[in-house]
Amino acid sequence: MTKSMPGAAGDLAEQFPDVWKAYAALGKTTAESGPLTSRELRLVKLALAIGAGSEGAVHSHTRRARSEGIEAAAITQVAMLAIGPLGLPRAVAAKTWIEDIKD
Repeated sequence: MTKSMPGAAGDLAEQFPDVWKAYAALGKTTAESGPLTSRELRLVKLALAIGAGSEGAVHSHTRRARSEGIEAAAITQVAMLAIGPLGLPRAVAAKTWIEDIKD
């Protein structure tokens, strides 16, 4: 799995496999602890990445959402929902980051 991860996260996973394993386990534990579906979890994680202003995380969660079959319209809707709480500039940035990821 780590070989297919792009960028710095893949590098970290290869250099520090124990850290990556602990991180991955944390994500799995928190995902399994509530009633959200895997689709809802992915969209929430995308929204959190947008809120944090993390281009890399938006790219990652967009990639993952598409690979999990989440339609482009739903992914874009998450960016548009950012207008109210985060402002138009953050929503526009998120939309461009999402559009960076091609199918």
